Amino acid sequence: MSAAAASAGPILAVENLKRHYVTAGFLGRGKYTVKAVDGVSFAIGRGETFGLVGESGSGKSTTGRLVLRLEEPTSGRVRFEGEDISALPQSALKPVRRRMQIVFQDPYAALNPRMTVGNFVGEPLVVHGVAPDREDRMARVAALFRKVGLDPRFVDRYPHQFSGGQRQRVGIARAIALEPSLIVADEPITALDVSIQAQIINLFQDLQEQLGLAYLFIAHDLSMVRYLCHRLAVMWRGRIVELGPTEAIFEDPRHPYTKALLSSVPIPDPDRERNRQRLVFDPDTLRAAPDQPMVEVAAGHFVLA
Repeated sequence: MSAAAASAGPILAVENLKRHYVTAGFLGRGKYTVKAVDGVSFAIGRGETFGLVGESGSGKSTTGRLVLRLEEPTSGRVRFEGEDISALPQSALKPVRRRMQIVFQDPYAALNPRMTVGNFVGEPLVVHGVAPDREDRMARVAALFRKVGLDPRFVDRYPHQFSGGQRQRVGIARAIALEPSLIVADEPITALDVSIQAQIINLFQDLQEQLGLAYLFIAHDLSMVRYLCHRLAVMWRGRIVELGPTEAIFEDPRHPYTKALLSSVPIPDPDRERNRQRLVFDPDTLRAAPDQPMVEVAAGHFVLA
């Protein structure tokens, strides 16, 4: 991320975002509240890759969907490119959605099996009136295919005719079709073979350099997060417990949950891997009040005490 981009202010600012679900108890007796996201705050700079990690059920994907208004927040604010989009009616979100896109975890489930991939990638161009003419639209789609490393001759094929990595490239092509400034990548490499994951990560980096994209990168793979992300937030039970520069968190984790999470990352050295001690996180160590602010323990490095 360049100094100019950093000084321009964040492209996305999330303030005390919450999403609570009220569900019925056993046999309909009483109700209880599930706090999927419970007071999350962070900002993403222009051209920055911001990582969001944590165990399954920690609220990462829900946070991504709230940012895009695919789900409605219980409370809190989301500011995108300086505009508060938290309370915008759905009718007013259409121009905003041109600037915010998502890449899903399962590339096959994200595609329409009855639609050719060319029509799938070109659909946003029709919806937003960018290229209503078919000839112009397909020329744009062919250019998008080349940009993501696919042969334009494949535009008339269907999703089942592609590999997992190729399908994810199709999903990425659709995501960049409207020239967005922010992409939420919701575990985009989890469903792919290990040999393909690095290719997709490199594609994300190449597109960021070419298009100036900012990413909210949601992932389980901590080694990929370390390689790709400029800054990182660690989530546990709907809250961010640690946030800061990626290298600072990996080299000097401060929160007990972060320490336990990083201790689970395999080391490609049999002797070190055999002898190292894995840490176990005790939830009782997190005694922070619901609205307790994070503490800055180093420059840009925050921890929930």
